[in-house]
Amino acid sequence: MNGLLGIPLHARGSARARYGHAMRLWGDGRISLAQLEAYRVASVDDCRPPSEVLTDRHLPVPPDLAPEREALLAGLLDEADRYLSALPGPGIAEVRAGLARVGGVTPLPGSPASAPLAQSVVDLHLAQALAALAGDGHLSLASAIAAAAPHLTWTSYDSYPRDRIGAAFADGHAFCSLVGEGAPFPAQEFDFGLFLIAPHVLYRDHAHPAPELYAPLTGPHGWRFGPDRPLVVWPAHVPVWNPPQRPHLTKVGPLPLLCLFAWTADVNEPAMVLPAADWAKLEALRLG
Repeated sequence: MNGLLGIPLHARGSARARYGHAMRLWGDGRISLAQLEAYRVASVDDCRPPSEVLTDRHLPVPPDLAPEREALLAGLLDEADRYLSALPGPGIAEVRAGLARVGGVTPLPGSPASAPLAQSVVDLHLAQALAALAGDGHLSLASAIAAAAPHLTWTSYDSYPRDRIGAAFADGHAFCSLVGEGAPFPAQEFDFGLFLIAPHVLYRDHAHPAPELYAPLTGPHGWRFGPDRPLVVWPAHVPVWNPPQRPHLTKVGPLPLLCLFAWTADVNEPAMVLPAADWAKLEALRLG
């Protein structure tokens, strides 16, 4: 028994994750303040078992129980906010303010089961996206997503007419809300979560009243901001802020597109497809 609290050694950010879980245990009265301090000391080294510090201080070592659903979801929220804090550009402050409003809130009980089609997209493509994210220096965020993903309700956006948005997108995407109406962390007029699109899919030109942030965790992918505008290709970790009703299109590259997303107002207003003449050409295009 090493006091790992279900979080293995060595992975980048794992010591910090153990300390975060220990803080929740202390808040629930399950460990002492002295034990919490031992986890804080151990949190500077991902490879050091907390049991070493606990034993040196003659303190009991907590059992290595797997983190509960609530801890995994809270950990993902913390890691997502930490990731966003390092990004520049418009919309970041608004989204982080929305996350701060639910910080420390206990998530609601489990949601209904994920939609089968959306879950199929997750089963096929999430692991590849997370491997790319981890290999790009963001192992702690990738680990937090992987651990929490089974506890999230994945679905697809069904407000578009299938013939207008295209079968490839309709069948090839999934999203889950971490914060929002009906999400684990409830909020009004704010929606935040994960968005996944299969490789090479075209998310056709569309617009919506909601201001929107995309924080792409994989890349490269193509973007444009009007049916008559050229496609630009950006790498991962370049945020995209769409003001209300700004036209935008996404062309996924050879990796699945995994994003953090947020709508910061008008979250119940539907998105609309904007016709364009070059969709067939863009759907046949291969990036990279």
